[in-house]
Amino acid sequence: MKALIAIPARYASTRYPGKPLVALKGPDGEKTLIRRSWEAAMAVQGIDRVVVATDDARIADHAAGFGAEVVMTSSDARNGTERCAEVAAQLPGYDAIVNLQGDAPLTPAWFVEDLLRGLAADPAAEIATPVLRCDGRAVSGFLADRRAGRVGGTTAVFGAGGRGLYFSKEVIPYTGRDYAPDEPTPVFHHVGVYAYRPAALAAYPSWPIGPLETLEGLEQLRFLENGRAVLCVEVEAKGRQFWELNNPSDVPVIEAMLRGDLPEG
Repeated sequence: MKALIAIPARYASTRYPGKPLVALKGPDGEKTLIRRSWEAAMAVQGIDRVVVATDDARIADHAAGFGAEVVMTSSDARNGTERCAEVAAQLPGYDAIVNLQGDAPLTPAWFVEDLLRGLAADPAAEIATPVLRCDGRAVSGFLADRRAGRVGGTTAVFGAGGRGLYFSKEVIPYTGRDYAPDEPTPVFHHVGVYAYRPAALAAYPSWPIGPLETLEGLEQLRFLENGRAVLCVEVEAKGRQFWELNNPSDVPVIEAMLRGDLPEG
């Protein structure tokens, strides 16, 4: 399967303007979020090409400066999937286009590798996305964020064969109990990575934004609202920690994870 990774990056984030250029300190020094995300993409095996997709000259200049290939996209793209659709139109010939979002620098390479294997093994799936079973520590963190009025992460529920049923910024399914920090839970963290087949990705921008996508602000819901098969591929952390940079408060969490420290649960 010939695959391309596109890393959508925009400066004008509603929740965190300028987020791709935020510096994150790690054992290897201080690097921007977009650079760390690009390095994560470059570590994936079996990928034919990696590009940063942006409409902002500041991000483009910075990315080119550390050696990334940049594809300029329009400012009309309303989310990362639409930006990836523009990349696919400019760079045809790939069997799968992977959207590795620019706010997920801790994404392990095997998440993407497992995702592409899952998509290749399921011809009916038009989009695939990874899900990670949460332990009690992660669920407690999500619930604490919601109580504080923050979005800490997205959760997913899926049925037989991994078919996606729903994605939400709330913590679903409701469990009605507390869990020990290291205890497995029935809650799955949706990892913000997608692998699209070109035809589904090309059709996506022409579909109207539906009520669920509007309410949740989750781009993947447009596929479900248009009856498209979304494959949820369960991945394993293998001892690695995963977190997305959604809010300024996530910076010290990610920096702690880069150092190998556990966040407080």
